[in-house]
Amino acid sequence: MKIINILCVIAVVMFVSSCKNEDVFSESIFDTTKPTVDANSTTAFFDQWLYDNFVLPYNLEIQYKLNLPASKMEYQLAPADYKKSQMLAYFIKYLFYDVYTKYAGEDFMKSYGPRIIHFIGSSASSPTTGTEELGYASGGVKITLVKVNEMKMWSPTNLYSASDIDYLNENQFHTMHHEFSHILHQTKSYPVDFGQVTPDNYDGRDWQKRDSVKAHGLGYITHYASSAIYEDFVETLSCTITDNDCRWMYTIIDACANGGVKKGDKKRIYEFIDSLGIKDVLDDPAKPWNKFTIYKETSVDSETDKTTERFVPSFHREDAQAHNEKATLTYDAGEKFSSFRDYLDNWVKEDNSTSTAGMNAILNKLDIATKWYTEKWGLYLFKIRKEVRLRQNNVNEFVKNEVTIYDLK
Repeated sequence: MKIINILCVIAVVMFVSSCKNEDVFSESIFDTTKPTVDANSTTAFFDQWLYDNFVLPYNLEIQYKLNLPASKMEYQLAPADYKKSQMLAYFIKYLFYDVYTKYAGEDFMKSYGPRIIHFIGSSASSPTTGTEELGYASGGVKITLVKVNEMKMWSPTNLYSASDIDYLNENQFHTMHHEFSHILHQTKSYPVDFGQVTPDNYDGRDWQKRDSVKAHGLGYITHYASSAIYEDFVETLSCTITDNDCRWMYTIIDACANGGVKKGDKKRIYEFIDSLGIKDVLDDPAKPWNKFTIYKETSVDSETDKTTERFVPSFHREDAQAHNEKATLTYDAGEKFSSFRDYLDNWVKEDNSTSTAGMNAILNKLDIATKWYTEKWGLYLFKIRKEVRLRQNNVNEFVKNEVTIYDLK
């Protein structure tokens, strides 16, 4: 990676932009006789790079300077760091745009990609709900990414680790794939039967009160997926692409712990693990999913005296306790497992009930979503995941050889 001081003047360029997908290839609605990259600007080199790599091929504007009028005014927001904005822009091209272009062709992102991506340096937390937005979108046109300033800057002595990639996935690229999936299903509607898998448990108001064990046990990949059918759909797609091995294995263990596993599902689970690319490390004794405890949690509601019981894996016990402030919780000694296979093959029980929940619901939703992804768009969800993971594993070489970070002029 090269750090360059801007010492020369950039040639005048023209900006072609449109906010309508169908106008991507048409004549610009703006006055293109005036330059939009100021050759004398302190950010001229980076602006030129953005023009060449996003404006020209995709009709996309990266707004890395805080656009306050277009921001959510209920939050106290900070501008994105200049150098970290450059790094994120490179990652968006390498880990997102180039991936879809490789598998869907040159015109796919030109036609369906967002028209604006806005960077925010700080987080976006809601004082009313206590939740944190990891990004948001506006009408399939604009995606806002937050917490840019918390990204790590690469150097030859400060390489990106797996945890740094997890940070990017959780705070930027999960949002990118989530919001882009909204654009896709708003263009070609998702199947009606997706919403019929778990039709009675969506909660648009209090979804954030569900802990991981509860959400997964109901058949949702994330808490937020349980807020609405369309959020469930895009979370299913985005998590398939961006969730790491450990996150997926924890989800599977949670979703199997309290029922919802039907006859034949255990074979489907192993096939799904193979599709995720986890099969080769599934039996690694060093992996956390091969050494955990299942606790039997007894909960007594302090207001109603209602008693409930469920099974809670050790890795989500603190999360469960944090979400049960109004209940008195007790735990039995628990059952320890030294392998995931022992847990799934011998402890998890299959049932013949007609109700759909837990892992069975997640598997059914995945089948519907992946089929739609292929039939409507010609894309294979697990191929996208594999490509993203390969690029993430190569990210240090990519930054070293392909990324140029510009200082202010």
